[in-house]
Amino acid sequence: MSVEDLLEQDASTQAAAVASGAVSARELVAGAIARIETLNPHLNAIIHPRFEQALAEAAGPLSGPFAGVPFLVKDLMLSNAGEPYHCGSLYFQRLGLRADEDSTLAARYKAAGLIVLGRTNTPEFGSITTTEPAAYGPTRNPWHTAHSPGGSSGGSAAAVASRMVAAAHGNDGGGSIRIPAAHCGLVGMKPGRGRISHGPSRGELWLGAASEHVLTRSVRDSAALLDLTAGHVPGDPYYSAPASRPYLACAGEDPPRLRIGVMYETPGGRLPLDPDCAAALATAVALLSDMGHVLTPDYPRALDAEDDARHFMRVVAASIAHDIDEVAARVGRPPAADELEPHTAIIYRKGQALSATDYLRAQVWWQRYARDIQHWWTTGFDVLLTPTTTAPPPRIGAFTGSEADPMAPLRGTVPYIAYTMPFNLTGQPAISLPLHVGREGLPIGVQLVAALGREDLLYGLAGQLERAAPWAQRRPAA
Repeated sequence: MSVEDLLEQDASTQAAAVASGAVSARELVAGAIARIETLNPHLNAIIHPRFEQALAEAAGPLSGPFAGVPFLVKDLMLSNAGEPYHCGSLYFQRLGLRADEDSTLAARYKAAGLIVLGRTNTPEFGSITTTEPAAYGPTRNPWHTAHSPGGSSGGSAAAVASRMVAAAHGNDGGGSIRIPAAHCGLVGMKPGRGRISHGPSRGELWLGAASEHVLTRSVRDSAALLDLTAGHVPGDPYYSAPASRPYLACAGEDPPRLRIGVMYETPGGRLPLDPDCAAALATAVALLSDMGHVLTPDYPRALDAEDDARHFMRVVAASIAHDIDEVAARVGRPPAADELEPHTAIIYRKGQALSATDYLRAQVWWQRYARDIQHWWTTGFDVLLTPTTTAPPPRIGAFTGSEADPMAPLRGTVPYIAYTMPFNLTGQPAISLPLHVGREGLPIGVQLVAALGREDLLYGLAGQLERAAPWAQRRPAA
């Protein structure tokens, strides 16, 4: 198999080729770099390339299950010592901010043998669901470059969908892995709270809403990489018990007959459901029914609560204000008036103005809301099935903010987080799968949600769906 052919395969296949000597790690990395140099000018997925370092690493001693496999990391949350850390922010970009240390997850990727080729684009501080930061410009969806790949892991999603790499890091505080996965035809697992450590500098982000993992083209890659990166570190505030079996093994075996609730409505009926997203749900229902699972129209009624977004944004605003102020104190200057995007400037001011009791009020509401939602999984249901989003990928610029309408990006985010954000608040694992293609040829995802600690169940069901309705042969023209 040629290097070009190998780049079309998943990371597990690439790792096996390197391990067998069919291709060298340096040849594979060089091939991925060449592909990036061809595609990235059109897609703008990678903003901080590190090609020379990657080639040198690929030529050196390698170890780990994914030794020599090209990889990308998102320029948010995960840190690599000495590498740029801009978080989509013009302020951080102008400061030339660089990370002081490897995060725990970055160290685990290195131990797995992955070769990081660069850092990917993200919206400013990951607060919206399109990737169009003023600092670096828009990332485009490889399936249709007039559209967004979603956010906030949009750069990583565009890179994986276009076959620059087979897998890339992302993170998810309100849907930021699952939404780009849905928009780009990928597998996007948000692990449960506490499954992957945020150490050593952070214990949690966004009051435990944010999780990190990867975007991949195959279920087995997602499962294998979670096997390698999961695990509690002393001092972490949340603990998720280790899986009883490897996730990779679960992905390869059909699960038992499951009871699955199907959410046909949008939460509270407050938003319309696009026909493409309804069709994706119908596709999943038909497949799961054919497999013998029991599907019932049902869902946690607490999802209809109206106050979740307001409390969620209080926590996000406080967290973003903290992160900006922490850097400002370190460098000795706050952001200038033109160094924050209009919506971020409003979020920043709101975060600074929040009182401790405001924050605690959000936390108390959030925890009660999470308890009410999780109760549904004790009533005999194994999995919840929903669309991933209420609408297909938006066009680039559809929600651009301005002085006249600074909150347009946040308003535009609402239809895309309606199904995803609640499970950041509950901390439950949830996965988006690419089971449908819409009328304009754009991918449409469906979401599966399990109880806390049941990533194994989601991987088993995802693997079964992948075998029944393979999506690997579908690829964008870009």
